[in-house]
Amino acid sequence: MKIRHPKGLPVLFFTEMWERFSFYGMRAILVLYLTKETIGENPGMGWSNSDALVLYGWYTMLVYVMAIPGGIIADKFLGQKKTVLIGGILIAAGQLTLAVTSEVFFYSGLMLIIFGVGLLKPNISTMVGGLYKEGDPRRDSGFTIFYIGINIGAAVAPLIVGYVGEVYGWHIGFSLAGFGMIFGQLVYLWGQKHLTEVGNYTPSPKIEGTKNNKPLTSIEKDRIIVLLISFLIVIIFWGAYEQAGGLMNLYTKEKINRMIFGWEIPASTFQSVPAIFVILFGTAVAAFWEKRNRKGKESSSIFKMAIGTIIMGTGFLMMTGAAIEAQTSEKALLIWLILSYLLQVIGELSISPVALSFITKLAPVKYASIMMGVYFAATGLGNKLAGLVGEFAQNAGELEVFAGIFVFCVFFGLLLLVFFKKLKKLTHGAENINSEEPVELT
Repeated sequence: MKIRHPKGLPVLFFTEMWERFSFYGMRAILVLYLTKETIGENPGMGWSNSDALVLYGWYTMLVYVMAIPGGIIADKFLGQKKTVLIGGILIAAGQLTLAVTSEVFFYSGLMLIIFGVGLLKPNISTMVGGLYKEGDPRRDSGFTIFYIGINIGAAVAPLIVGYVGEVYGWHIGFSLAGFGMIFGQLVYLWGQKHLTEVGNYTPSPKIEGTKNNKPLTSIEKDRIIVLLISFLIVIIFWGAYEQAGGLMNLYTKEKINRMIFGWEIPASTFQSVPAIFVILFGTAVAAFWEKRNRKGKESSSIFKMAIGTIIMGTGFLMMTGAAIEAQTSEKALLIWLILSYLLQVIGELSISPVALSFITKLAPVKYASIMMGVYFAATGLGNKLAGLVGEFAQNAGELEVFAGIFVFCVFFGLLLLVFFKKLKKLTHGAENINSEEPVELT
């Protein structure tokens, strides 16, 4: 039987797709712009690699940490729907501000984007969860579809914004990212008729003893413990995965042979490779876990995230190979980078969309947006960790750092597998509801 998803899902899909086009387009050229010389063709800001990675770490951390106040504002004052709209306006304004050649405008643009993403990111994800009733078996596949939308934007942006930014002008690239966000907001406004039942502000009753004023139950407390542990996984995952926008971006520019048929591919365009892999393999990975689940084999969220961490870590074994080759040759073969991104993405597909769905299952209703905000704050801490690791690599060497990430991720994933049954027990059956009908991703 064919089961269709709510009509609001495509609206949120395309809104988030354009927001991610904006975000990843800007991210693809940020450190390259910062490290480009101040004189010559298409000048940048002339920063050192270390200084650029420091700013990259702080920026990407704050973008996600601001999701905590973004969730609180939605829950306590505006509702998710209005908060997403305001966030999108701020992001568009920030990207267009970056298009102005001025250091003051540069920092102002970054701050506007930080505040905007903080308002938009946790609340649009919570709205996706709100499209489905408790126990709806379409929820996980709905988040997978949503996640593919994220990666369509992330795949196209570096190819367009990255190429234009590197070849024709950094500030033109930033402006393209801004227009992408404007498109997203237009889609969101057009689709409001399909979002009437989600994201609305509902004031909490102030009468003592009402449901919203009751303390958390022991089951809810246990589930929050599991969520906090899952946030630790998120920090470690993004600390490794976000090397893509910083250290691996610079490494691709400096030490990977990017010549194909006599044409040197701009480094920033390789930022689209992970997102392309997500689009190609997202449905297949989701189907694998769904098939495993129907056969009665272990497929809980914690188990998936443990396996994903191990697979993602092996991607850095490929980069270790690249670093070894670069020490003996002038530059490493491009295949090392592609294989690394492939393995990182296979791991990502068992962690990131799973974690989003996991939160909507376990978080107490009255703290839904706040817990989603904490998730994105954990993502922010992971991004800051990525910046610190990238900065450390400038002194310690890329070979040692890539090898260290590989060993740590595999060890941590194996540790999770040892304890996942105890963690699963603390969820108190939150993932035990399954459908007898197959779910088609439509």
